[in-house]
Amino acid sequence: MSAQVQESSRSSLKGWLGVAAITASLFVFLTTELMPVGLLTPLSESLDISVGVAGLMVTAQGVAAGLGVPFIVAWTRRVNRRPLLTTLLAVLALGNLITAISPNYPLILGTRLCMGFASGVFWAIGVSMAMRIVPERHANRAAAVVMSGISIATVVGIPLGTIIEAQTDWRTTFGIWAGLSVLVFVAVAALIPSMPSQNAVSVREVFNLPVKNGQLRTVLFIVVFFVLGHFVAYTFVRPYLEDTANASSAFITTVLIIFGIGGAVGNFIAGHTVNKSLRGTFVIGLVGLLVALLLLRTVGNGELGAVIALVLWGLSFGAVQLSQINMTLAAAPETFEAAMSLNTMAYNTCIALGALFGGLFIDHVGVTSVIWFGVVLAAASLLLRLGTGWGKKTPDSVSEDDLAPTAG
Repeated sequence: MSAQVQESSRSSLKGWLGVAAITASLFVFLTTELMPVGLLTPLSESLDISVGVAGLMVTAQGVAAGLGVPFIVAWTRRVNRRPLLTTLLAVLALGNLITAISPNYPLILGTRLCMGFASGVFWAIGVSMAMRIVPERHANRAAAVVMSGISIATVVGIPLGTIIEAQTDWRTTFGIWAGLSVLVFVAVAALIPSMPSQNAVSVREVFNLPVKNGQLRTVLFIVVFFVLGHFVAYTFVRPYLEDTANASSAFITTVLIIFGIGGAVGNFIAGHTVNKSLRGTFVIGLVGLLVALLLLRTVGNGELGAVIALVLWGLSFGAVQLSQINMTLAAAPETFEAAMSLNTMAYNTCIALGALFGGLFIDHVGVTSVIWFGVVLAAASLLLRLGTGWGKKTPDSVSEDDLAPTAG
């Protein structure tokens, strides 16, 4: 009996170490995708391009991550998940290295496009992998731990990138991230067990999910508006603060850290409140995001106002982000990986479109326009959630809140 307990303990420990490796994977994928947000100004100056054009680095990766993921996840539906994840990390490491040494901007954009395919597949399979390698009763907690990587990336990764750039240059920043990607590759190879694919779904079945599942269809529309509104504004927060508040590089680094801390706190709070009311957590988070954007536009021309707005923005984003993942799981618990591939498609395509639209607005209308665009889209997401019921009940005819997984 004692030997069985010890074996179970070792198995559980290894499972949680695997969860940590997957969380680290999310960290390097997300920081790589969003790193240009904190580096837009030095990137544009170094490569002799406009800030809006530099923002296409986010667009290129987001387009590939969004549009490619349902197909790649379906095509790899019978591939063991451990070698698949290590392959994705190898692509990420090589892409960061090429970005660091690239002699021109077109090569950087092409590289980011390839990295986007890897990033999209990770978002679709990462959470479900974490849920499988721990005891079943801890599956939802493992998912929450992995999602905390978003906050870690925002608190540590992106601000750290701006600090490294300030001390060296943006090429060194991407070079360091190439090294981090290699370290995570090694951790995944060592800690993740063999993991045959489950619930294989073909391309046709993936795209039929929202046709047959009205609840999932509604979630995807809500995600489109929320993500588009958030990233139109967030992608260009550095040039916005530089223009309206005469913010220094040090101050921008500070507020990005503040935003990330707010996201971590919001994620933690939502981890408890989604169990009581998933819909309420999402709605309150979106209202907070809207208020934060309006505060940034009205009082964000001073440092104190900018800090207040970014704190509220981070708190709200953390809550909404965790809520929308839970909403996807609640809508399609039996086909979660396939549903997450559609969520990833919507999410990353909107990151790309947010950077694209924001770049066009900032280059042709002015820097403040991105905030108003964000307000309009976030409001549309809120109105859709408030005004649209789930188009189809789940098989058990239970409510969304009854299905909300434990995330804390």
